[in-house]
Amino acid sequence: MGNLHSVELSFKRLKREIKIVQEPTGLKGCDALVLPGVGAFDPAMKNLGETGLVPFLKQWVKDKKPLLGICLGLQLLFESSDEGNAEGLGLLKGHVYRLPSDQGERVPHMGWAPLIAHKESPLIEKRNKNSWMYFVHSFAVKPTNQEDLAASVKFGEHMVAAIVWKDQIGACQFHPEKSSRSGQKMLEKWLKWIEIDSLKIQ
Repeated sequence: MGNLHSVELSFKRLKREIKIVQEPTGLKGCDALVLPGVGAFDPAMKNLGETGLVPFLKQWVKDKKPLLGICLGLQLLFESSDEGNAEGLGLLKGHVYRLPSDQGERVPHMGWAPLIAHKESPLIEKRNKNSWMYFVHSFAVKPTNQEDLAASVKFGEHMVAAIVWKDQIGACQFHPEKSSRSGQKMLEKWLKWIEIDSLKIQ
């Protein structure tokens, strides 16, 4: 759904082998998964369902293997969305809501903004207060469990989720693959964590 090519190129620049998974058999030999996405919630869930991958993604997470969601890919990890009627993957508890229009901000929220870190994770360090990332979104997630919220971004007088993290699942509302050096450093941090954590998974 939209940003597959740019995500693929960003990991190739980091000298990591990437393959596009379009069916369950494609998961064989994978060390970690990236769920990217740009577009609408319902069509994305429909497309994902047609691949037959949904039960395998749920098993992947149950087995505590690394998964990174990007933009719409973050939203699909949750239970439901104001954008449609389809059920999300439900891998994280929470709901996706439309950004409020009364904040003096443009919707969609588009452009660069600094992250506000809440906790350490393999995507961001809590002391890092100067990571500017590139956002393009009209919806944001509200996790049921606040401990799943790793970083936020300011939107008018509101704070909206920018990064979520739980166990082996991480996801970001922004586009690290389009966020220049800041995004590259974040992906490098995640990849380094995968290499260390793979020792525990095997």
